[in-house]
Amino acid sequence: MTQLTALDAQFLSAESATTAAHVAGVAILDPSCAPSGAITRAGLAALLLERLHLSPALSLRVAGVPFGLDLPYWAPDPGFSIDNHLFEVELPAPGGEAELAETVATLHARHLDREHPLWEMHLITGLADGRVAVYTKVHHAAIDGVSGAETLATLLDLSPEPRSVEPPSCPPPQAPHLFDMLAGAAVRAASHPVNAVRSLARAAGDLDAIPVAATLPGSRLIAKAARFVTGDARPRPELPSLSAPRTPLNGPISAERRFAYGSVPLKDVKHVAKTFGMSVNDVVMAVCASALRSWLEEHDALPDQPLIAAVPVATRTASARDCVGNQISAMITPMPTHVADARERLIATGETMRTAKRRFAMSPASWLNELCAMLPAPISALTPAVFKLASVAFPPINLIISNVPGPQFPLYLCGGRVLSYYPVSVLTDVSGGLNITCFSYDGALDFGIVTCPNRVDDEWRLMHHLSAAMDELTALTRDLAPA
Repeated sequence: MTQLTALDAQFLSAESATTAAHVAGVAILDPSCAPSGAITRAGLAALLLERLHLSPALSLRVAGVPFGLDLPYWAPDPGFSIDNHLFEVELPAPGGEAELAETVATLHARHLDREHPLWEMHLITGLADGRVAVYTKVHHAAIDGVSGAETLATLLDLSPEPRSVEPPSCPPPQAPHLFDMLAGAAVRAASHPVNAVRSLARAAGDLDAIPVAATLPGSRLIAKAARFVTGDARPRPELPSLSAPRTPLNGPISAERRFAYGSVPLKDVKHVAKTFGMSVNDVVMAVCASALRSWLEEHDALPDQPLIAAVPVATRTASARDCVGNQISAMITPMPTHVADARERLIATGETMRTAKRRFAMSPASWLNELCAMLPAPISALTPAVFKLASVAFPPINLIISNVPGPQFPLYLCGGRVLSYYPVSVLTDVSGGLNITCFSYDGALDFGIVTCPNRVDDEWRLMHHLSAAMDELTALTRDLAPA
């Protein structure tokens, strides 16, 4: 009997009429190398049923505690049917990028059915070049970026011939009993005040690194005092201002979604990183900073201070690989969008990222969980209202940027070769109307841009700026090359 963590439950509570808290991806497949020469819904159904036990997130649904008295539990779905999860859709003609992006955006805006395990897969046919796409979404309460990639990997093979999979060796988990849930709720309700104080003390040590809190007067002194009290007297790098400027990206979002996607060569990203002594993730952030600067300039909305981005960081250990739920934190960092020169902006990105990473390495990776744990379960339903208020009064960040590393060799789904994999992530009122996520796969860095059209209605223009920013950085390395 596994209970959701406070952070997992917050992803459920954050959902509203305008927010759907699932993460997804679009795989573009070449079916010509499949044994049958095609990828069908029947073939996907057979594969899923054979391998479902390899990923617990695909077979468990949410079981709520009566009256919301405690965090919910994961439980098997007694009426599991693949028909509740696997669907097929055909693109309208001519089946190009625009039609695929519009179909994915429509699917992504729909909430998952909480009566069943929180995932769906859609086989998308009708692509102009004879290829097919598979859009898969899983609720963020069940997976994070790393476990999401591992869930996808259970369905993939190293060759067109699917590997054989051993049947499940363990009995399925038991559903939680009502008495046990209510007894657990009573115990946790009694102990919550003490646990909340402990969580507050642990989170206070990072007060100067938490959005909004870091902008409060005296936050650095309070954080130092809290670390001293808890016995952590190590000096930590002081972060620059984490005050998010006002931009068109931020404010309440609608229920509608837009999607754009594209790729850049991973070798170019690595070459820039090597030339300037940076990491691949630093270059990704620099590319995003340049693209956002160009987009904001076009909209006459470029602030004279850096944008503030949240960068998810995986904290999952090898021993927790098969656990359902999230093991993540977030690194909050400025983006030097206010720097006009491309080379100076790249160098400034590297410096701010190094400071943020040094600070994150010295801080407990659990501050996000600690903040969630301070809230009693019965009042978590207020989360959407709090998010909407924060988006208007004091947006904590301007956007989320995520970079998920993937395998650098070809993979196959139902015998079809995966050509690209474009991530599709979450928008909320509090994080803004833009999310940029990228996934490195087989020599490419695949970008997925999700927007709310109330905030960003020219998502393909932003994708153009990302490609142009990469070209600009690549040109910088040529300028530095010896004649």
